[in-house]
Amino acid sequence: MYRPALYAAALAAAWFAVPAAAQTPSRVIRLIDQRCANCHRLADAGRAPDVQGAPDLAALRKKPPQTILQAMTTGAMRAHVQDVPDETKRAMAEFISGRKLSPVEAGDARNMPNRCPASAEAAADKPAAAVFNPARGASWNGWSPEPDNARFARAPGFTAADVSRLTLKWAFGFPGAASVYGQPSVVGGRVFVGVDTGYVYALDAATGCVHWSYLAEAGVRNAISIGMLPDKRHAAFFGDIRGNVYAVDAMTGASIWKVNADPHPLAAITGAPTLYEGRLYVPVSSREEAAGGSLNYPCCTFRGSIVALEAATGGQIWKTYAIPDPPTPSRRNSKGTQLWTGAGAAIWHAPTIDPRNRAIYVATGDAYTEPAHRNTDAVMAIDMDTGKVLWSVQDYENDAWLVACAQDPTENCPKDLGPDYDFGAAPILLTLPNGRRVLLAGQKSGQVFAHDPDRGGALLWTAALVEKIGDSEILFGGAADGTAAYFGLDNGSIAALDPATGRRKWFNPPPSPGPRRGFTAALTAIPGVVFAGNQDGTLRAYDSSTGRLVWSFNMLRDFTTVNHVPARGGGMGAPGPTVAGGLLFVPSGYVGLGNGTAGNVLLVFGLP
Repeated sequence: MYRPALYAAALAAAWFAVPAAAQTPSRVIRLIDQRCANCHRLADAGRAPDVQGAPDLAALRKKPPQTILQAMTTGAMRAHVQDVPDETKRAMAEFISGRKLSPVEAGDARNMPNRCPASAEAAADKPAAAVFNPARGASWNGWSPEPDNARFARAPGFTAADVSRLTLKWAFGFPGAASVYGQPSVVGGRVFVGVDTGYVYALDAATGCVHWSYLAEAGVRNAISIGMLPDKRHAAFFGDIRGNVYAVDAMTGASIWKVNADPHPLAAITGAPTLYEGRLYVPVSSREEAAGGSLNYPCCTFRGSIVALEAATGGQIWKTYAIPDPPTPSRRNSKGTQLWTGAGAAIWHAPTIDPRNRAIYVATGDAYTEPAHRNTDAVMAIDMDTGKVLWSVQDYENDAWLVACAQDPTENCPKDLGPDYDFGAAPILLTLPNGRRVLLAGQKSGQVFAHDPDRGGALLWTAALVEKIGDSEILFGGAADGTAAYFGLDNGSIAALDPATGRRKWFNPPPSPGPRRGFTAALTAIPGVVFAGNQDGTLRAYDSSTGRLVWSFNMLRDFTTVNHVPARGGGMGAPGPTVAGGLLFVPSGYVGLGNGTAGNVLLVFGLP
């Protein structure tokens, strides 16, 4: 049976930028614990560092991976890791910093041969030949085209009958990347996308020429939202896996502001910040789930949250923690490290906006400590104006979990280890034909829960897409149109459900036994078709009425790119395809999820 523990350990690699398949996250974490943690503790670990003046891990993680690697290869730390293979040292540096190792110059758009003409003129201090206009052309702005997070493109620019004729129009290679884990946004004829090296790019949607690049402090693994500021500039908003949130000029890539959404040293922004009415609603998740098992780590103090920021300035309007009370000290482990209780409930996904109720809906992660708070593994509603929690319904109780505890338990681990059935996918808000509304949340247990957003989150129905709960998982998101909701599982099965009842409309079972590769990336729907990217590197399209396969494309190959960067396609793990203006945009490459495959290319399909 597939164990959630195996998924969680592998997932850490994708979230935390451990790039090589040979470098399992448990080994990397263990080496950091053994070779680094004694000298570079967190400031609140309860003990002084063994080396006076050694920066704690919170300070260390702010350094670029090149600096950390240099310390381990030729600097002061080389004696501590001299027996560690070079490839593993690179993985350690990337894990600590949260960013891929790559030549910074290679990723800079200014050094690419396919600069867009307007960008080249602007760089030469000449007037730009074209001004960015978000109203131009069709768009897919953020995680979903609409704030309901249904991931449904109503007017894709081609029909279901056209899908079998889709062909590759152009490909763009990302230098040094292993995971294209930022979902493409398409606005004003431009494509905005981030990758694990920390670079964010603005490309021309029609040709793939590059307008600009921006280097964040850490990897950018969320969709980018575009919106207008009071001064009429348009900004691109996104977060990184160090917990930073950015606004950059959508036309030029110049920085407008940067703020940190959470002071916790392992906070991360994995879900897309969602822009609505001049406010940016930022989900905060964490890398603490992977670090907590170390006896040198003061497990655990992170709490998931939603932060409302003023889009114009980045100023905080309100912040709501999923677990309202701060963690409290519990005991010390055998190494004398202070342990805590009251942590977890990370929010991994983009929040769902409900203008009618003035509410934000999120689904939370598991607890890191016992007892598991009632707002873990829960669906929550938050007032968008005040941050007040309107209601919370827990869909799985007593799920206290840390990544390493199933294989290598320590004193830090929960005594009753949970199954890791948290939510990684954004809830989908739908209006049924009878006018009633439903909020659908896919869970890692393999179940879909339907809640009533207008009656305090009352549970309407539960649908299991697995024979035994936990046999397979729904991970980063389903999609829905006017007739059905669609969910893929990591065993390779895919299903359509009636959103009113949870009844299956169709179900494609897992493929024959073999390497476990399935649908972990979010699905995408257009009228008549559902697109699904697989870990095996295959992009598939299904008839949304019958589940029949109508088109597929094998991405595991080398591609000639418009920017002349050597590129190869890979699997898809979290971001799904996006559709706008007659084009299908596919981020290809995602490591860490089971049999996920590295890749460094954006593929764009259209009609001949």
